[in-house]
Amino acid sequence: MLVTTTPNIEGKTIAQYYGVVTGEAILGANIFKDFFAGIRDIVGGRSASYERELAKAREIALAEMQDRAREMGANAIIGVDLDYENVSLGSGGGMLMVSASGTAVKIV
Repeated sequence: MLVTTTPNIEGKTIAQYYGVVTGEAILGANIFKDFFAGIRDIVGGRSASYERELAKAREIALAEMQDRAREMGANAIIGVDLDYENVSLGSGGGMLMVSASGTAVKIV
């Protein structure tokens, strides 16, 4: 399935619009504990373990979005947007949500 952030696909015609599709992934509070426990991974201000977890969450969100588009009969998703949100649970706890959204289409 072709997934793009652009509103159209050069050289392709959009034959049908199916609507908005989304995918979400939530990292639990334990990722933050693991992050601080693995602070020694930080090199130049970056944490390899935290980046791996974010990448995994992004892949899950994108895969979920693509699955929903396939169920509708789409073969591409245009206008994709990725969002990262911090969800506070009070008393210092929290979760990180990665969401992907786009428009499911059929291209020819």
